[in-house]
Amino acid sequence: MSAVIIGATGGIGRALTLALHERGHAGPIHALSRSGGGDWPDGIVPGKIDILDEDSIAQAAERAGSPHLVIVASGILSDGERLQPEKSFRHQSMAAYEEVFRINTFGPGLVAKHFLPRMPKEGRAIFAALSARVGSIGDNGFGGWHAYRASKAALNMLIRNFAIEQARRNEAFVCVGLHPGTVDTDLSKPFQSNVPDKQLQTAAQSAGHLLDVLDSLGPEVSGKVFDWKGEEIEP
Repeated sequence: MSAVIIGATGGIGRALTLALHERGHAGPIHALSRSGGGDWPDGIVPGKIDILDEDSIAQAAERAGSPHLVIVASGILSDGERLQPEKSFRHQSMAAYEEVFRINTFGPGLVAKHFLPRMPKEGRAIFAALSARVGSIGDNGFGGWHAYRASKAALNMLIRNFAIEQARRNEAFVCVGLHPGTVDTDLSKPFQSNVPDKQLQTAAQSAGHLLDVLDSLGPEVSGKVFDWKGEEIEP
């Protein structure tokens, strides 16, 4: 049984890849990233993918064969002064919306397009994508972060759509979104100052929790979003 981690050179992606390996995953683990590199132990197969290039996604899917587990761990929140979460509707821009949605929503959607048909038609299989609690409409009490929130809310809708389609194809399939918590990675580093130390996880800690959550989920909850503690996040 092979597994695929997309965004495998990022903080959480790398931690997920190594955690799967350390747990003795039966079969190759495809560590896919834009660079296609990385220093990996035996059993982890590096490969290239650019989730903004559909041809690249299709080629990566063909190389991966028929994986039983696919996790999309790529995403963007900010990029220095060039891209920052909006504090007000006055700060919105078309450029920010296009970039954030392309990486956080459109890319994972096209990954599903090319990987889901290759996944098993019977027996347990999992497709998961890293989402975020701030993508919950019902849980939004602060506003702001318009592009990021909206991109994750849209991703959650895609997850639900994919779950409905996959259930018709394989009744044991699980398709979920995962909120990793606040993790000490480059993505969250500019926003960690107000996070209590006990709530800031290392990438390895978060990866372990997320794999535990995936192990606990069955097809009856497919289409939903869960946090790193296994608690469902409202839509």
